[in-house]
Parts: sequence; C-alpha cells; structure tokens
Amino acid sequence: MVETFACSFKATEIDARRGVVSVVQRLKDMGIADTRVDEVQIALAEAVNNVVEHAYAESATGDVLIRCNLHPDRLWVEIRDAGAPFPDAKLPEGKPAHVDPNMPLDDLPEGGFGWFLIRELASDIQYQRNTDNNQLSLCFEIQLTQ
Repeated sequence: MVETFACSFKATEIDARRGVVSVVQRLKDMGIADTRVDEVQIALAEAVNNVVEHAYAESATGDVLIRCNLHPDRLWVEIRDAGAPFPDAKLPEGKPAHVDPNMPLDDLPEGGFGWFLIRELASDIQYQRNTDNNQLSLCFEIQLTQ
C-alpha cells in the first residue's frame, strides 16, 4: 500500500523551512526511522533552498509543492515549482567542493555542498521540465519502525 501526502508553501526562506519541518513530522508519524528522516530532511532542505534561491531568483516569489509517496521499502519525494529551469535542463553534477584542511575558515567556499549531499543521500534522482514547471523527484530507501 502506498501512503501519500502533500504540502505547498510560498518560496520564501521562512515558509520553506516550515514546509520541510511539516514533511519531516509527517514522515516520523508514518514510522520512518529517525536517522533516515534526518537524511531525508537534509536532502529535502537542500533541494527546497535551491528552489527559493535559484529557481525564483529572477522572478516574484512563487509556490512550491512537495508530494511524498511512501511505499513499503522506499519513499519518493517530489518537489514542484514554476521557477526557472536548471541550466540546459540538467541537474548539477554534485561534485564536492574542494576544501583544503589548512584553509582559514573565512576562505571556505560558500556553496558547492548541496547537490553533493542530495546525491549521496538519495538512491535515485529524476528531473523533468513540464511546460513551465520543474519536477524534481528524490527516492530514499527506507525501513518502517512500526
């Protein structure tokens, strides 16, 4: 049996945080192990923050929809927005940012970690542009605790 739920919110930093927190709470209530929910939260927060910061960077704030489909052994999290598409309609490679262990803290790179984390935590990632909407789907292998 597949359990499904969804939430939507404005693509602002505060609303995005509230949306991610509400999804995380629902996943915990559904019996997904806390450690796995934490990993989903990291990947989801990175993906949603990218929507806020990049997809809607050049336009008025729009909406974000998150839909979760929980199967017995996996969780699909779909994120939809009407912002700008990924360049060349391709997801970033997600190579880790180069960090020299002797580098002063002030010189550490600002970004470059998000897509690396998403790719490390999700077992499958799919992206498509539908007319004027982005659809990013992340799959996570799960085990229910209940």
